[in-house]
Amino acid sequence: MSHVNRLVPMQPRDPDEPHRAASTLELFFDLVFVVAVSIAAVELHHALTEDHVRDGVVTYLLVFFGIWWAWMNFTWFATSFDTDDWLYRVTTFVQMIGVLVLAAGIHDAYADRDFRLLVAGYVVMRVALVSQWLRAARGAGDRRATALTYAGGIAAVQALWLLFLLLPDDLQLAAFFVLALLEVAVPVVAERRATTPWHPHHVTERYGLFTLILLGESLLASSNAVIEALNGDEAELGPLLLIALLAFVVTAALWWIYFWPPHHAAIRGLRQSLRYGYTHYFVFAAAGAFSAGVEVEIDVLTHHSKLSETAASFTVTIPVAIFVLGIWWIAIRDHAVPVVNAVVPLGALLVLLDPVIPVPITLTTAIMVVIVVVLVLRPPVMRDPDHA
Repeated sequence: MSHVNRLVPMQPRDPDEPHRAASTLELFFDLVFVVAVSIAAVELHHALTEDHVRDGVVTYLLVFFGIWWAWMNFTWFATSFDTDDWLYRVTTFVQMIGVLVLAAGIHDAYADRDFRLLVAGYVVMRVALVSQWLRAARGAGDRRATALTYAGGIAAVQALWLLFLLLPDDLQLAAFFVLALLEVAVPVVAERRATTPWHPHHVTERYGLFTLILLGESLLASSNAVIEALNGDEAELGPLLLIALLAFVVTAALWWIYFWPPHHAAIRGLRQSLRYGYTHYFVFAAAGAFSAGVEVEIDVLTHHSKLSETAASFTVTIPVAIFVLGIWWIAIRDHAVPVVNAVVPLGALLVLLDPVIPVPITLTTAIMVVIVVVLVLRPPVMRDPDHA
């Protein structure tokens, strides 16, 4: 029930609350983040097609860390302390403004390695979350120390991010990895005091919804690339339609694979939850990069790419392999029979052989279809006591 017209104490939510579902505010929050993901994927596409592979991939991973980490931190905070009053909504809107500022700085990060606007947007998001943790600490009871550890840890790292901007370019990459490690260490330290009461079904629904949006973004970007290519004089209809069809089949298979296992059973304890949350960095980044890879393949077909056909194939197959391996590792393997646990990771690795096939994405599509067929024939083994 909404308390938007008045302030209510921010107290821990019941992790067993029935019928807990993502709120409209959370869905709005996700859509704003996908703006940043879309821009990052577009810039990655441009970098790859210009054969700036190393710089493009490194910058994409740096940018995506900021997007993913801010999204994930708010998601786990919201599952434990969401009040849906006016102050909570306004503070969430501030984080959304921060991601839009971050998105505006993505091009400069790619073009000139200028991270000023990107870091500014990131710090805005994180400082807003600090204020929410401080508010939560007032009513957190025996979890007060956890909330204050989150607030203090996040605030300290944000000060370091501002100092990061003063470093010379040749030190920034190393400094980034240090600061990223400090960021991901904050939940590990804070949750050891007393774990926050996350709601397994709610959290995994949030991850699933964000994955849906990312896969939808891949379809949109791929479709736009095909339409743009068809409007060109040199485009051939047959190959473009084929690659569009294959890209759709692969995307549908990724959806099927992601939602096959009971995700909520994967975050029962702190160690499982950290594994689930942190591995999703690679899953989400791969989903975002997949659309860039399909666009690169289209550029190769229309002779607008400096990459070779072999290299272009890897821009599709590597994201697919990472996505599938990530989901297998965190959610499938504990609920699968041996044949599934053999076929899924093996299939993920075999897609890397796609460049030996002259038609782009063909082998990847065939392997994804085989994996889906095996999943249909061998449903999950329900080891979760909450399952009916």
